[in-house]
Amino acid sequence: MPRLAIWLAVGVAIGSAGCGSTTYEAAQSAGARATALQQGNTGIASRHPSDVGIGSDPNVIFADDFEGYTRGTDLSNRWENVYQRQYVDITTEAANVYRGSKALQFILPQQTASLGDATEKVVSPEQDVLFLRYYSKIQPPYDVAGSMHDGASIGAHYAEPGVPANGTNKFLASLENSGMDPPTPSPGHLNIYLYHPEQRDVYGDHFYPNGDVSPNTSLKFNYGPGFVSRPNIVLKLDRWYCYEYMMQANTPGKRDGRIAIWVDGALVADFPGLRLRDVATLKIDRFALSLYLGTNPKGEVRKWYDNVVAAKSYIGPISR
Repeated sequence: MPRLAIWLAVGVAIGSAGCGSTTYEAAQSAGARATALQQGNTGIASRHPSDVGIGSDPNVIFADDFEGYTRGTDLSNRWENVYQRQYVDITTEAANVYRGSKALQFILPQQTASLGDATEKVVSPEQDVLFLRYYSKIQPPYDVAGSMHDGASIGAHYAEPGVPANGTNKFLASLENSGMDPPTPSPGHLNIYLYHPEQRDVYGDHFYPNGDVSPNTSLKFNYGPGFVSRPNIVLKLDRWYCYEYMMQANTPGKRDGRIAIWVDGALVADFPGLRLRDVATLKIDRFALSLYLGTNPKGEVRKWYDNVVAAKSYIGPISR
């Protein structure tokens, strides 16, 4: 299945986040500085208490609370691709469900070789901008090594790893926790893993909230005058978070592409001034949820997802 390589197969070591990190709670305060982007309960979800009817909102492309499935194999009813089906399931354990009675569960058995689970959704018609919100939780202790992609991906015609983006073939942005040097607690720094025409490594770069780009964090990236450096953050294990991020493709010939991250409705990273494409025909055509690990030799790893929404504008946390 060639699309498995799209979201999972990466074999490059991840560099340090550079300037240190702080707790998520401290970053919430730092990230509250003036920005043109919405935050908090001001998005699509605010119009749909408890997410009731959110899938019918004109700005929503896709919504899934996983309540309509009995088992993992049922995911094919709404998701185009499900990888490692034997490790993908629907859980009804109350402790591992955020809302309702069911959630998506990814399992990776103890192993010393790379392995990954994923669900992939095709976006049609293709989009210039996509917002993706989901709730997720990671089982502790999360003792892993090597490459890891443990969040979500938004991409445009991404076909295989190790082939750089050139402005006409593809782009990809994954929201994930990674870059775990020894002093950094698990699951590592929150960051964007990015394939873009100016990437430093053939396997893509890692963009951190403080502005560092790995590899070669000593080489500063030019985000333009609108960039605000925010603290790098490490989220907690065994806790549900509301993740949201957006990818805005640039106007060809201009550096107006943008990627931003929200956690529990707070803006924690914003990367403006990006060049993601050189032709207007290259558009976002899919997104995915994934759990890919280089190795996890110390034990099984589990991760859960719930209340996924993809939209054309800011979504925000579930409005109660």
